[in-house]
This record gives sequence, C-alpha cells and structure tokens, in this order.
Amino acid sequence: MKIIITQKEAADKGMWTEIMGMFGATKEDEVWGNEEFILTEEQARQVGLIR
Repeated sequence: MKIIITQKEAADKGMWTEIMGMFGATKEDEVWGNEEFILTEEQARQVGLIR
C-alpha cells in the first residue's frame, strides 16, 4: 500500500519534519504546500498516519 500526503497536510499534522528527513529535504529546499509525497506503508506507520 502507498500513502500520499501533501506538504501542507504533513505540516498541519505536525509530521513535516519527519517526512522531510525521509525524503532528504532540508529547510533551504523550496517545497510547495500542494507537493505530494508517496509513503510506503511502513513509513506511514512510522509517522503515525496509520496503525
């Protein structure tokens, strides 16, 4: 299973920093609010999106 989350959704849920680390993004990188990130089932569990 794959889970898609946008940067805005991740920031709203307080998990943007964790997702940034998973994808190698830094604070200096330009990321748009509607940019989508595809997480594996395991990654989604790690950040608390699913159980």
